[in-house]
Amino acid sequence: MIQRDSYMQRLDLVRDKQIIKVLTGVRRSGKSTILEMYKQRLKERFDVADDQIHHLNFEDLGISNLQDYHKLYDYLNNHLVANKMNYIFLDEIQNVAHFEKVLDSLFIKKNVDLYVTGSNAFMLSGELSTLLSGRYIEIHVFPLSFAEFLPTMKNTSKTQAFDRYSERGGFPFAIELNDSQTYHDYIDGIINTVLIKDILARRERGNASFVEELAKYLTDTTGNLITPRKIAGLMTSKGVKTSPATVTSYLKNFTDAYLFYKCDRYDIRGKRYLTINSKYNPVDPALKIDLLGTKRPNFGSRLESIVYLELLRRGYEVYVGSLGNLEIDFVAIKDGIKEYYQVSLSVKDEHTYQREIRGFQQIHDNFPKKLLTEDSGYYNDNGIEQINVIDWLLS
Repeated sequence: MIQRDSYMQRLDLVRDKQIIKVLTGVRRSGKSTILEMYKQRLKERFDVADDQIHHLNFEDLGISNLQDYHKLYDYLNNHLVANKMNYIFLDEIQNVAHFEKVLDSLFIKKNVDLYVTGSNAFMLSGELSTLLSGRYIEIHVFPLSFAEFLPTMKNTSKTQAFDRYSERGGFPFAIELNDSQTYHDYIDGIINTVLIKDILARRERGNASFVEELAKYLTDTTGNLITPRKIAGLMTSKGVKTSPATVTSYLKNFTDAYLFYKCDRYDIRGKRYLTINSKYNPVDPALKIDLLGTKRPNFGSRLESIVYLELLRRGYEVYVGSLGNLEIDFVAIKDGIKEYYQVSLSVKDEHTYQREIRGFQQIHDNFPKKLLTEDSGYYNDNGIEQINVIDWLLS
């Protein structure tokens, strides 16, 4: 089993605390496996007995009767062990209508520690967010990072492993599929399930062909600033009549399903957040090879997207930096501290290097400035750090 230590450590920090742990993320990113791993951790490290652990997965047809929230509550309440902490794991809880009422009722019990997973941000919207405000913490689960992926590649150099990761991505089960066709079928199944169950099923009049075309467009334009108006115009020119408002709605569906992540802009000089012209990044490199087929990828934007997702994994708020006519690939903010990132395949060419650091030279503060490339070595040029991207991903 692939070790996902960062999630184990995060769960340890909130274990036995009266707060609901909500694990969210795209389908098949490993949320259920993380729950299984944490159950074992509770038994082995904290001497928790089997009867103190209650685990239900609502994708299991065998417990479909418990999708009635009254029956679910009665079942769990009747199985609680008195005078001991009970660890309740509810997998894909969004399949239970009014599940928030069950969570609210269990939350008030002093001997209940709640862990839930879901594959759509819809579960954290509306009534749940209001009802459980201040009572839950969201732990976002991504497909494997490169650091988690690397140990699965035996007898392979870091560079070779990174090439494979950049092309095939980090969906946990997919890395076991060496046969190319089986791998493609599996990734295609994930994407289609998200498009149908998490996007189209939540719309009264969903357009399947439009959704697929939009997913392809977002994947193909990774790294580019886009607007709903621009997308609407492009789709209309292709014979798919739509409006900016409709595009905006679908983009929200994509991010709610965790298939894409929206990266807004930040005005570095004005220190303000900008609400127009954003970038959308796919949740995993695997989307490119599935949605775009054999089309030659933009290797630079692919690397940029990998860095963006890693910054999210590390808990940063991430923005595209706006600096007049210049752009900083990422402004990463955590605990009030900023870090600036530029990403480039190579800066061995002096002209390319000067172009990449030009934005850094216009920033007059003392926050870290990092240039990530596939070039080997580490350099510090008047406070601008040049770091090999593989070394950074593994740091």
